[in-house]
Amino acid sequence: MEKKSPHILNASSNLLGFSLLIITSLKISKISQHTYLDEFAGFACILFACSCFFSFLAIRTKNSKREYTFENIADYLFLIALFCIVLAVIIVTLKII
Repeated sequence: MEKKSPHILNASSNLLGFSLLIITSLKISKISQHTYLDEFAGFACILFACSCFFSFLAIRTKNSKREYTFENIADYLFLIALFCIVLAVIIVTLKII
């Protein structure tokens, strides 16, 4: 199986920027007190950053067992963070409608 770590690192770093953009726009518009949107985006930021860290460790390590472990951790953190972003998008969609 081909290594997933470079793909996870790329996607996590891009979505980390997207999550930070959400938080910044909520703080500028001063609507963060009325929704849980900034909490979901903030939690997603932390998870995406951790996913970036573990995927980077998986790329850099020489031990194949440790590489597999780091890659799995990064993969699961990415999936949970992606779920948080989906919840944030659902909140935005429901508030707009």
